[in-house]
Amino acid sequence: MTDASDRLAATRALVTVATQRLVGDTIGVNDPSWCEPSRLPHWSRGHVATHLARNADGVRRLTEWARTGERHEMYASAQVREEEIEAGAGRSGLELQIDLDTSAERLTEGFSALDEADAWEREVELRGGQRLAARLLPVARLTEVVLHHVDLDIGYEVSDIDNETADFVLEWSAHRLGVRDEFPRLQLRSDTGLHTDLGGGGSPRTVTGSSSALLGWLTGRATPDTVRGAGDLVLPGL
Repeated sequence: MTDASDRLAATRALVTVATQRLVGDTIGVNDPSWCEPSRLPHWSRGHVATHLARNADGVRRLTEWARTGERHEMYASAQVREEEIEAGAGRSGLELQIDLDTSAERLTEGFSALDEADAWEREVELRGGQRLAARLLPVARLTEVVLHHVDLDIGYEVSDIDNETADFVLEWSAHRLGVRDEFPRLQLRSDTGLHTDLGGGGSPRTVTGSSSALLGWLTGRATPDTVRGAGDLVLPGL
């Protein structure tokens, strides 16, 4: 297999594992706890779960775009996206779990359809306008599942992310965040050997640590003391 196909197979497998762990961990969350705050400002755990389900549907729509060549937006509009999350946030734990599970299954079917159509290299567009090959959709989805699992605040922490997953998600997050002009120039050096750079001009700051710690720090889910070299550097809010 080529490097691209190896990475695609690896990220798809990791999405399956991460989703299974997410769904398994949420079984013990009772209805009152779903209404409690998550680690994301102004969102309950129910908001986070609903967002994850609707994100799966959005990525599934992008697989349809790649498969058919007919444009499909991830979401009808920003307002519709927000309304769907708000409307679904107050559901029971059982309803939320079914939604998480079934939306993930639909996305898996969408990925399988891309196999059949040999359409992984076709270009689609994420929310926000970034264009990319469909083969990068699994790592985009993996990022959502892993980071929002942490945001649910149900016992899964950044430090629990395995090295392979953390490498993929760190590299993707650096790519996504690095296009923002307000990000300082960073050289991230992971203990796993992964090197990734991001940010604007000026002298680069080299920050080192485990991939999970670097990921947590870069995305605002871990403090600077979990990595080496961050010092008093304050990153822009996400």
